[in-house]
Amino acid sequence: MNALRIAALLAAFAAVPAAYAQTSTVPGRPAGPTRQVDTKVPQPGQLDKIFPLGATWTAVSLNGKPFTGDRPSFSLDDQLRARGFGGCNNYSATAYPLREQGLAVGPFALTKKTCDKAVMSVEQAFLVALRTAAKWDISGPILTIRTQNGELKFERAI
Repeated sequence: MNALRIAALLAAFAAVPAAYAQTSTVPGRPAGPTRQVDTKVPQPGQLDKIFPLGATWTAVSLNGKPFTGDRPSFSLDDQLRARGFGGCNNYSATAYPLREQGLAVGPFALTKKTCDKAVMSVEQAFLVALRTAAKWDISGPILTIRTQNGELKFERAI
């Protein structure tokens, strides 16, 4: 009788690792990887370039016209939050690097500082170009964002 109890106990212990392999340590979650790979974002090892997250970029030109004075800036963190300076106001938005070097930028949240009309005009043009971003490319220290109406060039900030 004791031998039967010991055999049953050993069989129960042998089944425990198999049961843990099929269940999650968190109740209500399936076993295995829970993170789904976003197929729109290039993954390491693919031929597409990877957007440089965490870098800060200073605007050089918009459609070939150089920025003067306080130049706009742009950075995208690993939480896909774009932040920067538009020339007068600070902004933030959600931005997504997409497959085939695409870029989607969501609506902006802006501070409400008022500046000279010329500065506000440049800021407006910069923000419209950034909001309508379609493609991006990086070559050395230069980030180029192509829009429907031209291109925005940035240089990597120190």
